[in-house]
Amino acid sequence: MYIPHTDSERQEMLNVIGINKLADLFSDIPQAHRFPDLDLPEGVSEMEALDNMKLLADANNSVDEMICFLGAGAYNHYIPAAVDMILRRGDFFTAYTPYQPEISQGTLQAIFEFQSMIVNLTGMDVSNASHYDGASASAEACLTAYSQHRGKCGKFLLSPTLHPHYRETIRTYLNSLENVEIDVVDLDDTWSYKETLKERIDENTALVFVQYPDFLGQLDDFSDLGKAAHQKGALLAVAANPTALGLIKPPSQFGADIVVGEGQPLGIPLSFGGPYLGFFAAKNELVRKISGRIVGETEDKEGNRGYVLTLTAREQHIRREKATSNICTNQGLMALAATVYLSTLGKNGLQEVAKLCFRRAHYAAERISFLKGYDILSNKPFFHEFVIKCPKNASDINRYLLENGILGGLDLSKYFPGKEELMLVAVTEKNSIEEIDLLVHLLKEAAHA
Repeated sequence: MYIPHTDSERQEMLNVIGINKLADLFSDIPQAHRFPDLDLPEGVSEMEALDNMKLLADANNSVDEMICFLGAGAYNHYIPAAVDMILRRGDFFTAYTPYQPEISQGTLQAIFEFQSMIVNLTGMDVSNASHYDGASASAEACLTAYSQHRGKCGKFLLSPTLHPHYRETIRTYLNSLENVEIDVVDLDDTWSYKETLKERIDENTALVFVQYPDFLGQLDDFSDLGKAAHQKGALLAVAANPTALGLIKPPSQFGADIVVGEGQPLGIPLSFGGPYLGFFAAKNELVRKISGRIVGETEDKEGNRGYVLTLTAREQHIRREKATSNICTNQGLMALAATVYLSTLGKNGLQEVAKLCFRRAHYAAERISFLKGYDILSNKPFFHEFVIKCPKNASDINRYLLENGILGGLDLSKYFPGKEELMLVAVTEKNSIEEIDLLVHLLKEAAHA
């Protein structure tokens, strides 16, 4: 609620700072530019404003009104009610960066728990206190590798099935750095790339970057790739789906040095694109090269457990030439959401969610494969996303699905020009068998519509 100051309150504040009238605050601004005519509409009441906002909101189609089979990095998972209830507590909702540990123990502990859970999920040694999203976490992984290999040419080998948004963000981050080469390998005729990546690794390679499952939903074992990278002195970074890590082996088991990812599946709603959460984990050897903050557990002089900012490698905290990053938020509220979500589900619950996603996606793929004119693109193992080849343009198929209350898969032609018939379908635990059967029925109709 907005409560305006009274005239006497304004005058009291002006007296304190030694100014007679409010206009004196703007004396440095030329008179002609102080109060421009903004041509704003007439004011409305709170009730009218709320009605207008609802009218605008109703123009959008959300996953609350429609069945969703769209993923590609942001997924429609069920979020337990406890997540939002705890998130909206005033002591969490208003908390900011814990610069003063003596009055920020709750925030610091929540971040510490988040880090511990990310370490458990990824199998890595250490995790920081998060990033903006999966794309910026991926770019920060490249900066970590650049810092680790400072003094020699840095080639960054990127998988062609690393999320396109991640690749774009990496290019933006690395664009101004010296002696940097970004090499995105091509997909072969079987939509594979691993062998090509291995062949391109040389002594100048700073980082090899893959996704697991990849942008197309495919699963690969990167053990050989990790060994090949390390033999040449390069690091291996993996962008991972945190839900999948509840079921498949962690990237640490095939030698990953850095594991990043998008934390949105961990209790964060789609929200038309954000805010989201980027997680970042690494081996101990890289701990001083990691960007952002790391919260640690300690004891005070009386032996009581306490939490502190153990490492803060931002230029805001230390000398600029020593800093690893200038990122200015740790997405604390989103990290808390992920922590509550993982705590609520527990190890068995997360595994069950992952199994449901896996089983229902494979049920959907099997049903679609029997449809005349449709094919499953790859025979590789996949988690809860897969590519189908449609009998006509995916955009036409999606238009028909939308008319029937379904958000279809991603039209891949935007990222793979000339592949207008390819669609990336995502299935989560929220998609019932009945919804999948309806999708299959409508796909059959759409082929002839």
